[in-house]
Amino acid sequence: MKNEIQDNYTHISDIVHLYLSKWKYYLLSLFACLVIAFIFLRYSTNEYQSKATIKITDEKQLNKFPELAGLQSSGLLSNEGDVISDEIEILKSKTIIEQVIKDLKLNIRFFVQGRIKEKENYIDPPISLTFFKSDSVINAVDTTFFVTIISEDKFNISHDDPKTLTSISDNSVQSDSYNFGDKINTSFGGMILTPNKGAYGSEIGSVIKIAFTPVSKLVESYQSTLLLENEKGSSIIKLSINGTISSKSENFLNTLIDKYNEDVINDKEAVIKVTSDFITNRLDIVSQELEKVDLTAETLKKDNRLTDLSSQSNIFLQSERENENKLITTTNQIQLIDYMEDHLESNSDAGDLLPANVGIEDNGIAQVTKSHNDLVMQRNRLLKNSSEKNPTVINLDNQIKALKQNLEQSLTNLKSSSEITLNSLQRTDSRINAQIYSTPGKERKFRDITRQQNIKESLYLYLLEKREETAITLGMSSPNAKIIDRATSSSIPVSPKIPLVYLAALIFGLAIPTSIIYAKDLLDNKVHTKKDLTNYLSIPFIAEIPKSRTKNVTVKKVDYSPKAEAFRILRTNIDFMLQNIKHRSKTIFVTSTTSKEGKSHTSVNLSLSISHSEKRVLFIETDIRVPKGSRYLEIENGNGLTDYISNEKIKIEDIIVKTKDNPFLDIIPSGTIPPNPAELLLSDRVKDLFETVKDKYDYIVVDTAAVGLVTDTLLFSHFADLFIYVVKADYLDKRNLSIAQTMYDEKRLPNMTVLLNNSDQNKNNGYGYGYGYGKNPNTTKKWWQKLFSKN
Repeated sequence: MKNEIQDNYTHISDIVHLYLSKWKYYLLSLFACLVIAFIFLRYSTNEYQSKATIKITDEKQLNKFPELAGLQSSGLLSNEGDVISDEIEILKSKTIIEQVIKDLKLNIRFFVQGRIKEKENYIDPPISLTFFKSDSVINAVDTTFFVTIISEDKFNISHDDPKTLTSISDNSVQSDSYNFGDKINTSFGGMILTPNKGAYGSEIGSVIKIAFTPVSKLVESYQSTLLLENEKGSSIIKLSINGTISSKSENFLNTLIDKYNEDVINDKEAVIKVTSDFITNRLDIVSQELEKVDLTAETLKKDNRLTDLSSQSNIFLQSERENENKLITTTNQIQLIDYMEDHLESNSDAGDLLPANVGIEDNGIAQVTKSHNDLVMQRNRLLKNSSEKNPTVINLDNQIKALKQNLEQSLTNLKSSSEITLNSLQRTDSRINAQIYSTPGKERKFRDITRQQNIKESLYLYLLEKREETAITLGMSSPNAKIIDRATSSSIPVSPKIPLVYLAALIFGLAIPTSIIYAKDLLDNKVHTKKDLTNYLSIPFIAEIPKSRTKNVTVKKVDYSPKAEAFRILRTNIDFMLQNIKHRSKTIFVTSTTSKEGKSHTSVNLSLSISHSEKRVLFIETDIRVPKGSRYLEIENGNGLTDYISNEKIKIEDIIVKTKDNPFLDIIPSGTIPPNPAELLLSDRVKDLFETVKDKYDYIVVDTAAVGLVTDTLLFSHFADLFIYVVKADYLDKRNLSIAQTMYDEKRLPNMTVLLNNSDQNKNNGYGYGYGYGKNPNTTKKWWQKLFSKN
């Protein structure tokens, strides 16, 4: 368990070090991403959110009237749909949004082009447009113009952006010059441009882009961006919209609320107008009837010479007067009921409004009439943004039909009761008339005419009064939406969000190099560090040779470089492993999997490092196919090993070469490159060579051929006391390590060890030789002396 924890910790620390070692790439990536984020924020178009708040006033209070409780409970007038949701749909309707766009002329936009991006100018556009065609034509135009200000009086106009022109002689570009105030003929009619001097973009040389967008397209765009929020049970609606220009968004929201209120007021005034027309029509009829009665009375007076009617009227009883008043009232009610029934019969459509408060003395009928008109108005408003097949509209049609039936039944019932009352009053009147039967017939005729005259006159005065009340109410309708907060805009842009953009830049700045490093590490199959060897191989690890930072290939006797220190460590490790060998030379073979892994470099420097300790060393170059050791030691490759094996006349002393300035190192070069190296190394002369030199030297270092390419080394590997298997970092494929492991498992290479060559100290967690081992002590001493002398 402890080893597992340690392995996990080591694995995590390796991963952390892998990424931390690439800190320069992280720094560069972060810098690049932050610069991109800054440029994006600098030249992106900011969007601001504009908000407004309104309260919807609900005038429908059906529960206050017990007469309608039955209808409401039965579902005929039940308000299952949310009233506020309906108003929200009306606010977002295409009809109202289209009116707002047309009133504010949002379909025509002016852009002033800068060096990098263009900026819309809404409040004070640089030029004004006047059209000869109607607004309906202009509202359907979809085109773009580019206006270039040439002087205070002239301008160029074209359909192509001047910035995209590659040459002035481009025949495909049509650009015409005009004076301000000239009529310009276009596909949608003539237009006139006039400059707004002092406005941004009106300077000479400015390029103004005029974009025409069809109103129908803009309606869909604003519908998708307009957001209306409402909490359940609340009549408050919050309106918000995002836009690049705060003033435009604010004007849109404020105008939208105004147009909504205008639409509500128009619906309410439609009911009042229907009532007023109804009363006016009835007034005309009553006026004509009253005129006829007055003319009849006048004729009767002239024919019968009646002058003092007041003195004759004293004979009527007081009861007759009271009965007559009741007759008049009842007759008026029946007459009004007849008028209402006639109107219902002629206006039977679901969208027709009914006259309200016409004088019928029945609260139930008045309230049903008002409820009917409210439902009709709600239905008509929904039809502006829907169709008659909408379930809500169908439900409203059913409710309206039920209310009309209920109203007709109520009128019938009320008329029946009024007729019963009238019959009773007439019988009472007949009884009174019988008591005064002696009254002259002429006076009785005049009394009947007078009664008709009074009835018509009272009805006329009553209708006249109602008409005046309706006329006063016509201009006093209240809006549905009470404005709580006018439209205001945020000072901080909602898009792009500056903190979010910089946070994204930081994330991408870290993620990009991390992903690249991870992918590279995932796909990397090379050996890099000692850990890569110990994880794949069970072969003892003997040493690690760092990558040389100098041009020196061989180590010197006085050498404080990391490479020289590494070879000293290798020398010490070899002595430790071969400490049991005494009284003869210690034979060390150096090999590798493939070529160019540094086995010749390792064997040469190992020989030099041992000889610098004043031990007698013989370096034998057995890689007779591609010899490199003699070249590193700057020795001419004359007679050598191959010459000795192939020619029995040549003695061992003839092929041993002494090195200059190093009496402890002798060399046997490879010699002439033979055509049959494998067969040549099978000779008994090889055995004689090793048995002869083992008693003359302390160490024998043999540079052999790569075992992964040829079998040369395996032919005489049994002469070795120790095998150093060189693996080059950042070069050998990890899959090729199986060759070394197979050699070790099958014991084909005696006393086999592995050495990592050309390793990078930075990849080894900063260890290796970075603690001052490679520094000249004299230099360090002088540095400390300087430090203390300054202090």
